[in-house]
Formats: sequence, structure tokens, C-alpha cells
Amino acid sequence: MLNDPIPPHVDPRKLADRGVSLEGTLQLADLERLCDPLSDTVGTVQAKFNFERDEQKAVVIHTDLSVEVKMVCQRCLELVTLPIHSETTYAVVKEGANTQSLPKGYDVLELGEDPLDLQALVEEELLLALPIVPAHHPEECQQPAGADEPEPSKDEVTRSNPFSVLAQLKRDPNV
Repeated sequence: MLNDPIPPHVDPRKLADRGVSLEGTLQLADLERLCDPLSDTVGTVQAKFNFERDEQKAVVIHTDLSVEVKMVCQRCLELVTLPIHSETTYAVVKEGANTQSLPKGYDVLELGEDPLDLQALVEEELLLALPIVPAHHPEECQQPAGADEPEPSKDEVTRSNPFSVLAQLKRDPNV
């Protein structure tokens, strides 16, 4: 197992033939698209990659990524620190190859003759793992001021409900 900074590009077929495992870190600030929805770009991504061949001799990459990100809570509009974890298993196939024979549980990663951009792969996985609506746990969340039931002002005119006539008709047995 190599425990160094993650190389930017690798050949997964050669690494799978040797059964190589990579473990290291990436700077969060280097992942520009991932940093767009974040409030803070300070931090590191812990990444593990295991390259191997399965029983069908397909090239398989097991990824395990972890990072803590800061986003704006959509309930209270304060910063929330969220742990993001992603584990994925990819089957590397040539571009345009038939993927019907691959076992279930593999995500397909089409790759030509160019090396695999590991940084882009990490960024894609973490983007997919981000919550759609970031929020604190309900018991930890501070409601913004005035988020409770609004009180009617003195100037408001109370209006009758236009559907109250329908409610009366519903109660009337002669209708």
C-alpha cells in the first residue's frame, strides 16, 4: 500500500494487474467544482483506492473517500459541518464496450487509452455524496428569529373565508 499524496493520473489496468492500493490525501481547495456549494474550502479529503481484477478478469477499483465540509444550513442559515463519506466500486471498461456481462454492484467507468484522472474521479464522487439540502440535525438547529407563527398586525383586516358557504352547504341535509 502506498501512503503518499494521491497521484493526479494513473493507469488502472497496470495497477490492477499488480494489485496496488493507494492511500493518501487531497486538498479540498484543489477540487474547484466541489468547493462551489461549500462555505469553506479548508480541509483534506482522505482517499483510498484498491485496484484489482475480479473473477471475470475485469479491472475493478474500490474507492473510499471521507471529508468534512462546511455548508449553510437551509433551516437556520448558519454554518454546519457535515461529514461526507463515499464508497464506490467501479469496473473499468473500454469506451463503447458492452457492459451487460458485468456483475451487479459495479458502477461502470469507461476509459480510453488515456490515464485515469483520480482527482476528477474524487471530485465527481464527492459531488454526488453532498446533501441536496444541507441542514443540522433538527435538535441542534437554531430556528432563525421570527421563524415561528407570524402574529397578525393591527392593520390587517380579517376577511371571511370564501369557502365557509360550502361548509354550510355540506352540513345542510336538504341539499
